[in-house]
Amino acid sequence: METRKKVLGEEHPDTLRSMAHLAKTYWCQGRLEEAEKPEVQVMETRQRVPGEEHPDTLTSMNILAITWKGQGRNKEAIVVMKECVQLRERALGPDHPFTSSSRTVLNGWERENLELKSTNRCRF
Repeated sequence: METRKKVLGEEHPDTLRSMAHLAKTYWCQGRLEEAEKPEVQVMETRQRVPGEEHPDTLTSMNILAITWKGQGRNKEAIVVMKECVQLRERALGPDHPFTSSSRTVLNGWERENLELKSTNRCRF
């Protein structure tokens, strides 16, 4: 990956793809803290270079939200996934399979969040 950065540059699609693969490897190994850094770098770079509505950028957002959810950072994960759903609806359409998938995940997280809030209330 370092060679790709030097030869192709940090914003080249192949470099970003390599970084995303490294993050996925960490994630699959359960190393979520280590996966986060390259995921954030890839997402932030993709937001600038191909643009925030590019399918690769939206995939990066989706993956980062899932990582944050896995880390227990529920509020941050929900915020990013909401943005991802909104952008996917605009870029890909509301019925696109990727949009539907992200919406389903978001709805599940929001439902789970509401259930947690209701069980944490004191009842007399």
